[in-house]
This record gives sequence, structure tokens and C-alpha cells, in this order.
Amino acid sequence: MALAIRFERLVRDGEVADYADLARLGYVTRARVTQIMNLLNLAPDIQEAILFLPPVDSGRDPVIERDLRPIAAIANWRKQRALWSQVVA
Repeated sequence: MALAIRFERLVRDGEVADYADLARLGYVTRARVTQIMNLLNLAPDIQEAILFLPPVDSGRDPVIERDLRPIAAIANWRKQRALWSQVVA
């Protein structure tokens, strides 16, 4: 989530030309940058919850980006919140 916010700022401030430029600089595909940037489509309270998830010292993160893709694809924030509650349950 923090990476998406940072990328958005880099593009907005003109430090990079576009998402394709970010992909080249990060040695990832444009599709991967798009996946990261789609997190910005999440409801603001979900974004905040993601940013403030406790750090994981060992083992698997309880929430991974792949779990968030279908949620971010939904435009209705109420539906997003319902799906988010299932992810964190």
C-alpha cells in the first residue's frame, strides 16, 4: 500500500514520466506496477488498515496483495469493506 502511494506521488510530482517508467526503474513488468497501483482503488479506511497492520516477525503475512486484487476491482466501497472483513477474519 505504501509503495502504491509513493509511486503515485512520484508520477504526480513529475519525478517519473508514468507507470511504464516505474516498471523499468523497478525491473518489474508494467502489469505488476498496475497491480500495485490498483490498491489505490480500495476504500480509504481499508488503505489505512493495511498501512497499520502489525509487522510480521516470522511466518506468512496474514494479508497479501494477491488477496486484495479482487477487492480493489470492486468500485463499491461498502462491498469492499464486506470482503475486507472476510480477509482479516
